[in-house]
Amino acid sequence: MESTPRKKIIFSGIQPSGHLTLGNYIGALKNWLQLQYEYRCCFAVVDLHSLTVRQDPKELRRRCLEFLVQYMACGIDPKENLLFFQSHVHTHAELAWILNCFTYMGELGRMTQYKDKSAKHKENINAGLFTYPVLMAADILLYQTDLVPVGGDQKQHLELARDIATRFNHQFGNTFKVPEPYIPKVGARIMSLQEPTKKMSKSDENPNGYIAILDNPDTIMKKIKRAVTDSGNEIKYKEGKDGINNLLTIYSSLTEQPIQQIEEKFEGKGYGEFKVAVAEVIIESLKPVQARYQDLMNNKDYIEQVYTSSAEKALSISNRTLSKVYKKVGFISKSV
Repeated sequence: MESTPRKKIIFSGIQPSGHLTLGNYIGALKNWLQLQYEYRCCFAVVDLHSLTVRQDPKELRRRCLEFLVQYMACGIDPKENLLFFQSHVHTHAELAWILNCFTYMGELGRMTQYKDKSAKHKENINAGLFTYPVLMAADILLYQTDLVPVGGDQKQHLELARDIATRFNHQFGNTFKVPEPYIPKVGARIMSLQEPTKKMSKSDENPNGYIAILDNPDTIMKKIKRAVTDSGNEIKYKEGKDGINNLLTIYSSLTEQPIQQIEEKFEGKGYGEFKVAVAEVIIESLKPVQARYQDLMNNKDYIEQVYTSSAEKALSISNRTLSKVYKKVGFISKSV
């Protein structure tokens, strides 16, 4: 009798900064929905990472809960996946310290995000900002992760995680699975509504640059109407038409209609009419998510049960890796 093949493990997480956006929904969360039954998935709110920037504790707690509930509202099934807060699983921080000792300063100094964030937060260039990618490596390696969904801005961090795993394995023998990037079959890069050459950011200081998953219909309509476009009037996907290209991508991603079909549908119509149609598609797509979110937020006991149970399972899984690492580096085994 043939045994059932082991499901591959996926780890992914989002830092609880700003607001989860339409870009997160299309670029990450919708892809998670397609992964959750095919793989063993760990989806975390990576709250430890958020401390590299000064936080208001009350606001951070609120955002962490909102992010986790939005995962579930978007359709992530807590019966099939682990949904937890990174800070509730202490093995993440413990492994990060050990991996720090196997990571070189030069490697961390080359990280693009470190350079960008250092320039943006000159008054708070802290050690955590510098070693942030090592904690990310610990997040991934703890679960013997096979695949990591990555966007363009995270490829460098995954490469570092692979290098650290390979280096550790070379010195101590096979300890970590060397993870591979998971490139979604379908995945759109959603750009800022105000600066369409830049990716839509949940930390954008200009609220008109993004659509938040929890934005109400009036807000969505206003933001899309204010979206930056070119001086033309033709609804065509072309080089140099970044604003219209972005709106076409959003419409296509949410309706699953090919861009050519959308172009034909709006042939001879103006930008104003097209923007209204894009806004209406977004509103309809987010309506069920927002309704589920409100239902879940009215059941805090259930939410707590989900993240507590998931954290316990995540700790049990990750402890197996950490115990192996402790033994390999020469620590005395714990009696309890």
